[in-house]
Amino acid sequence: MQKRPLTYGTLGMVVMFTMFTNTDNMAQQAEPGGQAIGWTTINPSDPLQTQLGARYIPELTFSLPGDGFTVDGVLSVSARMSGIFQGDSLQPDAALSPYRFWIRIAWDQLELRAGLQKINFGSAVMFRPLMWFDRIDPRDPLQLTDGVYGLLARYYFLNNANIWLWGLYGDDKTKGWELIPSKKNSLEYGGRIQLPLYTGEIAASYHHRTADPSGAFPGSVTPGEAAAENRIALDAKMDLAIGLWSEISLTHQALNFTDLQYKSMLNTGMDYTFNLGNGLNMLTEAFGYLQGSSPFGADEKVVFGLLSATYPVTIIHNVSAMFFYDFTNKEIYRFINWSMAYDQWSFYIMGFWNPETFNLYNTDLRTSLYGGWGIQLMAVFSH
Repeated sequence: MQKRPLTYGTLGMVVMFTMFTNTDNMAQQAEPGGQAIGWTTINPSDPLQTQLGARYIPELTFSLPGDGFTVDGVLSVSARMSGIFQGDSLQPDAALSPYRFWIRIAWDQLELRAGLQKINFGSAVMFRPLMWFDRIDPRDPLQLTDGVYGLLARYYFLNNANIWLWGLYGDDKTKGWELIPSKKNSLEYGGRIQLPLYTGEIAASYHHRTADPSGAFPGSVTPGEAAAENRIALDAKMDLAIGLWSEISLTHQALNFTDLQYKSMLNTGMDYTFNLGNGLNMLTEAFGYLQGSSPFGADEKVVFGLLSATYPVTIIHNVSAMFFYDFTNKEIYRFINWSMAYDQWSFYIMGFWNPETFNLYNTDLRTSLYGGWGIQLMAVFSH
């Protein structure tokens, strides 16, 4: 879990306190909640590795209805403890950090949201070229991810078109597909326009930031040297007899030490629910990651294919399976999940069989040991 500067949390508390103390005529409503998560992962690969972990994410949501607008927000922190046992050694890890800390003002067609928040969009499901600000792993049943500090504005037209504008605080952590962190205390900005298209939608997105490659490539650049980065993307989704979607993104980084300044990602996918039993959903995607000296150049590339299936056995039990194939390195990734959902409890039994070197996503190995093969058990209590 990436630690975030607590000064922003303090500022957010001051803003929220001001809102509360100046809304005498508003009906204040606050509601606590949260999730308690425990898991264990056993990876029998040589050497045997075992992980035990626990995480608690308490959450307080509030809503202040006003005259023609609504003010609401979320206060949430993440407390995590875990340990990896490998032979006779133990690698403990613990972190306490803000998880969500935002406030929103919403009118009929406009909303403004400021603070530590999750920002994600796009049409793809598994391999997401537009995974710019989050790291949601499709195999994670809880879909947890760190947030970003920023201001997000969204305007919704009456024909379902919408416009997004955002400004983010650039810290020294990576997010999404990033390998190079942003320059600390810099400003990132961008936007997105989404339009209805037949039975679906089409959208264009843009983002600008200043990257700091000195930590990721020591010796190649001088400390503090910055590199301008611009991203553009198109995505579309249609609901016909089958679901169809596509995403394409292009990133340019003005790096002085390499000619491979362009990165592009392409995804196309489809899904269909067969009328078998309770309904068998099948999904497939093709994904390419290209890096070159020109736009969409392929001096270096990785190509993946995905096939997944989900079947609701009963109201309580659900089974899903995913198979990824790395066409570039000729490797197969396999993942299966049996989930059980009750009123407040959820249980997951997950198995995986992957290459020893796990290169599929920017995963946090402090909370997963997905290289090689093994099993993961998870219990979740929601309140």
